Amino acid sequence: QICLSLVKLLFYLAHSPLGSIALLDFQPRQFVMVDGNLKVTDMDDASTEELSCKEDNDCTLDFPTKSFPLKCSMAGKCEGINEKKNLFNAYRYFFTYLLPHSAPPALQPLLSDILNATGDLRYGINETLRAFEKVLHLYKSGLYLQKRPLLLNDYISLQGFRTVEGEGHKCWPSYSHLGCLLSIHSAEEAAAICNSQLHCQSFIVTQHRTWTGRPLASFQSSWTDLVPDPNAVVYIKRSASSGERL
Repeated sequence: QICLSLVKLLFYLAHSPLGSIALLDFQPRQFVMVDGNLKVTDMDDASTEELSCKEDNDCTLDFPTKSFPLKCSMAGKCEGINEKKNLFNAYRYFFTYLLPHSAPPALQPLLSDILNATGDLRYGINETLRAFEKVLHLYKSGLYLQKRPLLLNDYISLQGFRTVEGEGHKCWPSYSHLGCLLSIHSAEEAAAICNSQLHCQSFIVTQHRTWTGRPLASFQSSWTDLVPDPNAVVYIKRSASSGERL
């Protein structure tokens, strides 16, 4: 969410009515999340000026660990230098820390492509935004899910119940530090996740949703303490419930 919102912001800056705008003091502390969108808190260090040049050798974009040769345009300006400066700063301050984590395994190669392409400045802001929107579409639609046997058949579902809240087994990534709370596309995906976890015996699907509209599921190592909850459904492994009375 943070990276996509940042890319949308940089897309606007690259195509603003004032021309391409560079954020000269590009640091995480210069941004804040407002209603799920990233905002710039200080525009004092923004500039629409692009570096003047006479030849391509005048257009080197330097960073502490990398340098990029750019083209000198017919108008005597280094082509796209503001856009590329913003994009590489987004890569080194945000993408490298946020993109490698939390995504479903099937989407991780696509995010790695974005990371590598922006780190080498092979993508401009237009290509980067399209790549992010493709990943978001796959994530929200569930099209990234691989065909597999119907694992949900191995579970008993109880509508209107949940387990008593408490510290359960932990997993990464989790929306709660007290247990294993993950976003899912469907109960079928949750069953696959539970099957992949050594201690998981049940999971609860709630009506709470993430910013993409995906429901949250809590994965549990037990299922015995059930309490009524009209807004939840608990799924229990048949193997775990065998011999017990529901």
